[in-house]
Amino acid sequence: MYRLDLGREVRRWRWFFGSVRLARMHDYREQLRQMREAVLANAATTDAQAAVVELDQSKVGRLSRMDAMQAQAMAQTAVNRRKQQLQRIEMALQRLEDNTFGLCQVCDECINPRRLELDPAVPTCIRCAERSEQGW
Repeated sequence: MYRLDLGREVRRWRWFFGSVRLARMHDYREQLRQMREAVLANAATTDAQAAVVELDQSKVGRLSRMDAMQAQAMAQTAVNRRKQQLQRIEMALQRLEDNTFGLCQVCDECINPRRLELDPAVPTCIRCAERSEQGW
């Protein structure tokens, strides 16, 4: 059964028509798409670097293998970070489609437009982000 939360609906529309204009929503969508393209453009480089290191002693010395393994570990971390960033971007684009963009995913309050200008993929307001970092 669907339950309508009127408080959330009022905040959603106040946010949508109040502090952010329809044209600004288009700007956020374009910025998110550009961010996604930039992340995907770097994907080929990091994927190649994260490939399995060949452990053939006749080709590479022991220190060189250790360097290669360290570079591989760093590349794998970059791949994981890229996946997380892509997921945040896709979720923000979905929130734009659902008309929930700009609402904190934790407390349901409006996210400051200045925060969204810096990173439109942020899912939380600054207060909830600080609480999350502090482990609340």
